[in-house]
Amino acid sequence: MSKAPDFWWQQGFSVAGALLAPVGWIYGLVAGRRMLAKPKAESRLPVICIGNFVVGGTGKTPFAIELAFRLREEGYTPGFLLRGYGGRTKGPVLVDPDRHDAADVGDEALLLARHGPTVVSALRPQGARLAEEQPIDILLMDDGFQNPALKKDLSLILVDCTVGFGNGRCLPAGPLRAPAERQIIKADCLVLVGDGNAAETAIHLSGRRGLPILHAHIRPQKDTALEGQKLFAFAGIGRPQKFFEALKDLGYLVKKVRAFADHHLYSQADVRALLTEAEEEGLQLVTTSKDMARLETTEGELFHWIASTAIVVDVRMDIDDEDRLMNLIREKLRQRSFKS
Repeated sequence: MSKAPDFWWQQGFSVAGALLAPVGWIYGLVAGRRMLAKPKAESRLPVICIGNFVVGGTGKTPFAIELAFRLREEGYTPGFLLRGYGGRTKGPVLVDPDRHDAADVGDEALLLARHGPTVVSALRPQGARLAEEQPIDILLMDDGFQNPALKKDLSLILVDCTVGFGNGRCLPAGPLRAPAERQIIKADCLVLVGDGNAAETAIHLSGRRGLPILHAHIRPQKDTALEGQKLFAFAGIGRPQKFFEALKDLGYLVKKVRAFADHHLYSQADVRALLTEAEEEGLQLVTTSKDMARLETTEGELFHWIASTAIVVDVRMDIDDEDRLMNLIREKLRQRSFKS
């Protein structure tokens, strides 16, 4: 996947956005109609979708992991379903970290599999059927909000408060996967991630529909091993710059950064360049857990070397309104039980 163009996130006029606007209008029209289609299948498990309105990272995977922790505390046994973006496997397949690598199932699937049974499937209904065979009683779907194939019991929509909907246009003229006015119809709850003023449009749309609005923050975890070191940060995620800024906010001395496309599968040339530059300039390599999932599951001496020398800065999603969220989930589960 190529890196998202900068003009997607710029407010106001841009030549590229204006030229692509007609294509974006057509894409948004088709995508919006598709979203409103009746689901083709329903799982016997409750399905909670964790999605967003735009392409790029808003913290869906950390949110899913944190929600799974809380659900287990409440006595549930959650599992995960996702497409496995970045992997070649169409599925449905139950992820096995000892057998699968990032090229097979994608980096997000490997991370989620550490926290519960995880199914990768390009076709969500088939994936849900495989998930039903696992020892779980609730299914967390990482992404797939715009896909109408599988019925969702609850759709939680994450919005990054620093970028919001970007320039407000649909692909490829902007980052929206469908017009926001159409997408909000299928949303059940808005989760504002981080701080900033860019989510005002999302808040307004949610307010008009009376949707609950929750708050959450991505918290990079401090690592004393990095204190006083000169860092070379690299990342292939939705918004690498956000990771780099987080390192600086933690007080680390970031001397060099390198951004790759989201879900980038590192080549030997990539890894060799990173290792060589870090060694020549006396820098400590640091990266994200998603990037490490790709690196440590790739065969080759260079990949083993960088996986053993680079340090991962973990992040945690703090859900500010966790009790309110759990009340919302319990209510949806009660409604489902009553209908059945």
